[in-house]
Amino acid sequence: MRYSEDIIEEVRVRNDIVDIVSGYVKLQKKGSNYFGLCPFHNEKSPSFSVSPAKQMYYCFGCGAGGNVITFVMEYENYSFSEAFKMLADRAGVKLPVEEYSREAREQEDLRAALLEMNKLAASYFYYQLKKPQGEAGYRYLKDRQLSDETIVRFGLGYSNKTSDDLYRYLRGKGYEDSVLKQSGLVTIEEKGSHDKFWNRVMFPIMDVNNRVIGFGGRVMGAGEPKYLNSPETKLFDKSRNLYGLNYARLSREKYILICEGYMDVIAMHQAGFTNAVASLGTAFTTQHAQLLKRYTDKVILTYDSDGAGQKAALRAIPILRDAGVSIRVLNMEPYKDPDEFIKNLGAEEFKQRIEQAQNSFLFEIEVLKKNYKMDDPEQKTEFYNQTARKLLEFPEALERENYLEAVSREFFINYQDLKRLVNRLGSTLGPVRTSVRGEEEENGKNQRKKEKEDGVMQSQRLLLTWLIENPVLFDKIKGVITPDDFIEELYHKVAQMVFDGHAAGTLNPAEILNHFIDDDDQYRTVAGLFHASLKESLDNEEQKKAFSETIMKVKKNSLDHASRHAAGIEELQRIIKEQAALRDLNISLD
Repeated sequence: MRYSEDIIEEVRVRNDIVDIVSGYVKLQKKGSNYFGLCPFHNEKSPSFSVSPAKQMYYCFGCGAGGNVITFVMEYENYSFSEAFKMLADRAGVKLPVEEYSREAREQEDLRAALLEMNKLAASYFYYQLKKPQGEAGYRYLKDRQLSDETIVRFGLGYSNKTSDDLYRYLRGKGYEDSVLKQSGLVTIEEKGSHDKFWNRVMFPIMDVNNRVIGFGGRVMGAGEPKYLNSPETKLFDKSRNLYGLNYARLSREKYILICEGYMDVIAMHQAGFTNAVASLGTAFTTQHAQLLKRYTDKVILTYDSDGAGQKAALRAIPILRDAGVSIRVLNMEPYKDPDEFIKNLGAEEFKQRIEQAQNSFLFEIEVLKKNYKMDDPEQKTEFYNQTARKLLEFPEALERENYLEAVSREFFINYQDLKRLVNRLGSTLGPVRTSVRGEEEENGKNQRKKEKEDGVMQSQRLLLTWLIENPVLFDKIKGVITPDDFIEELYHKVAQMVFDGHAAGTLNPAEILNHFIDDDDQYRTVAGLFHASLKESLDNEEQKKAFSETIMKVKKNSLDHASRHAAGIEELQRIIKEQAALRDLNISLD
């Protein structure tokens, strides 16, 4: 449901941002603002600022910023609707009743029922673990050196040997077969109904909001399959969820560790590596990468050190790279997996291995090398050719050059020979690069164009920031600058709101931000406009000159844009006169 701007603003106003944020972050007042350690990235010195006057927050370290609604969205990973309802409840604001179609209501009711069933099942499995019938499961977990605290933290449990145990329990709670069969917990057939999981240690799978959406089960004994996951349901999509992410997203580390299985994640969390996650019985997907990108831009792959683990890493690397994530690969030899490594060498040694993790591209070349006998001239030459082809995957010349140097150094390949091979293959395999001179000329043109565009954007952005931070400056630009002079679409929209707010005496940055809640990119850009401590720097001559030059740049660019889109000769003549008058324009802060 899309709420009215009035009700959104009422909820925002009735939730003081300092009160809300201080429930998550320890804040200390400095001057008119509050500061603390940013909850959205790892830092040692507080750069996270909360402004009571603006009712907004901003991190000068990572750029996260917004109002009270978006803080709850970011921290809790809630949708707008979830965060808004939470804050409305807190403030005692009664929201309009949402109108659903019959079909939508049925789907919402089904989803709620499935979530409740999963929650009941998780509690039931945990209860069974501590009973005599769960002894085998509990003993297995203790043999894996898991503490009771860890068992509780991850909600681990046990499914009984009785094949319809859970089914009878859920039926007793009033759930009909028509709903139960959509839960993924039981199988409903004409000849009878039975549980999906039995005689297994149970691992509840939670989404990022700590709601149980599915289960994994490890069989006790020699049954098959060894590990079994919930099937796809209305709640559970294994290609879009990661085990342990509900905890890992709150870690203060700058990176996330990706491993293969539940036990690896749990063992790593128990050892203090609370930023570990694992995919759920499926190969790493694009959706997984996009999910991780919401929380980090760095990952370390800690897949098993065997052949299967290496293949899994090789599949994941290009997916993560395409998502814009930096990847390193951890070497666990002589042990197979993180759990085994930590048990034998301890957490400190594992931490050292993390610090020594290998660049993912160099890992790819290292694995590639294992396919060739380097004492065979023919195979050695083929390895060099394949390495050169891999280097051509980098479209940017500078990045390709950096990796060329690294590969030459790491694998003892003559640098000049490898570079010639890369250049020769590049000229025959495709337009990865043109001649060096042509490439430099093209790059130079593109760079100059980009710098000009960036300069125009920066001027508009800077002027808006100044006006928001110091409204007295509106008097200085009166009759010269209007919202129409901000020709970039987003900045024009913001400028119109800022100018209108100033004219009405109600300029409110936190309220303006409500208008961009549906677009993450626009929201972050606009939030960045509302945070700059410029007052104290506007008194010196350098800043006075900068302000004057910024006005001139914004106005000149506006007139240049208008002249290119003039509707007729009369309009063009008017613009030319304004351009001529611009040379005599004098804007001063004095």
